[in-house]
Amino acid sequence: MGATLGVAAVPAQASTTCPTGWGSLAKSRAVGTADPVTDVRTGRHTCYDRLVVDVPGAGKDSLGYYVHYVDRLHQDGSGRLIPVAGGAVLEVRVAAPAYDPETGAPTYPARSGRPLPGVDLDGYRTFRDARFAGSFEGDTQLGLGVRARLPFRVLRVDGRVVVDVAHSWTAKP
Repeated sequence: MGATLGVAAVPAQASTTCPTGWGSLAKSRAVGTADPVTDVRTGRHTCYDRLVVDVPGAGKDSLGYYVHYVDRLHQDGSGRLIPVAGGAVLEVRVAAPAYDPETGAPTYPARSGRPLPGVDLDGYRTFRDARFAGSFEGDTQLGLGVRARLPFRVLRVDGRVVVDVAHSWTAKP
């Protein structure tokens, strides 16, 4: 009897298609909440880098934001310049305080002009810097330094505002 040679099937490489139609123009939603910001964190994905602002207790419909590219980041109220490293700067405003509205006690341990606590951007393809600008009159303001002016989107889910910045303008990961 002769031996039969089996041919193993080799799976085709999965192709990833990255979204590119988000654009780089300002995005906003004009609502707000008294539920405070408690954390800001980041994550790396195949096609984009992600910034998440946690606002526990806030429903999706009460989460407001204004996200846009700026030449320089200026702190609300004082107008103080907050230096942010990168080829472009996204100003991220979330319509939620970073303090308890009843007591004024901070709910997010960040300091104005300083890097976001606990955020390490080593190894990110797009993000270069993330700074806390402040929390003024119920809005929390962040500066996100990115490699270049790239497409971004803003998502809302219960308890979170999410900002995704694409790695490039093309559809390749």
